[in-house]
Amino acid sequence: MKEISAIGTAYERGRAQAGAASADVVRNATVSRVERARAEGVIDAAAESYLAAQRRFHEGHDPEGLAELAGVAAGFGLSEPDLFAHLHLGTLRDIKGGASLIDGCSAWATASGPEGPLVVKNRDTSGVQVGVQCVLRHSGPDIVTGQVLSLGSLGSLAAWSSGINAAGLAVADTQVAVNRHSVGWLRYFLLPRLLARARTVAEAVVLIRSLPHAGGGTLVLADREGATAAVELSATGPVITQGGPQWRTNHYTAPHTREETLGPDGDSIASNSHRRFDFLARVLPDQAWTVRKAKALMATHPGPDTAPLCQHAESTEGAETISSVVYSCSIGGMEISDGAPCHNQWQRIEPCR
Repeated sequence: MKEISAIGTAYERGRAQAGAASADVVRNATVSRVERARAEGVIDAAAESYLAAQRRFHEGHDPEGLAELAGVAAGFGLSEPDLFAHLHLGTLRDIKGGASLIDGCSAWATASGPEGPLVVKNRDTSGVQVGVQCVLRHSGPDIVTGQVLSLGSLGSLAAWSSGINAAGLAVADTQVAVNRHSVGWLRYFLLPRLLARARTVAEAVVLIRSLPHAGGGTLVLADREGATAAVELSATGPVITQGGPQWRTNHYTAPHTREETLGPDGDSIASNSHRRFDFLARVLPDQAWTVRKAKALMATHPGPDTAPLCQHAESTEGAETISSVVYSCSIGGMEISDGAPCHNQWQRIEPCR
């Protein structure tokens, strides 16, 4: 998998993506999808008004994220407004009433074990991100936590999936299609800010609670000291649970947020979300998890007593697991499979410094 190292301002780090893939490849995974959404009526006058409000919010609270996105656009010669809209496509489709997931995923965190706390994620999507996935290694004046390692996609902000910083804080997200959105943090902007500003789960929770959220999606977190959390990023306010093993898939679980989850409507990622969640609930507690055991778990296929953590297009109506990652909070490192974890094509990435 491509690894891109960048030191400098947020803009310079974004621009450093250029050269890792052709502009046409990145355009197909980003701007072209926005153009199709406009043609389908997903992005209409109301959507443009919402995007304008979102831009004003992030200008006030995350200028670094917008600067990074501007650097990405400049590097590939793409439209920055369209890249901004691309980050919001899942939200805009929710607002139109669709429940199709752009990025699915199963994610979990464990507080302790022979190798320390872990954060683990399978990245499930329709496959458009396969050719643009990358590992990003970032340092800069706005990153106060030391170097950040993240899994993302060219054409998007760093940590457009998950990441870890040199302080040992790791975070991963999952998507949830919801029926309620507001103006606030989009999690694709929130993820890199958490890694840039927070050294511990406690610091991350303070930041998460400090501002409203756009709605949709979850986070799981762990830090070097063994603190863990799961966050449901509801537009009505984040729902945070802390301590012990934590896990999330593609639906909300809290009593006052679960009704926000849109129905699957035939979407394979959403429709098996409960099976994956329940399976993790059975197997995660009361086990001493190592990196090796975590990798084996994420290669689990559907069966009588299992669930499709590792998904394949031929068996899930187009959804597939395009990567899996295990973050070790004790060393600030990651192991990643370039492709489904069952293919056993894992590589170890040098830890954060």
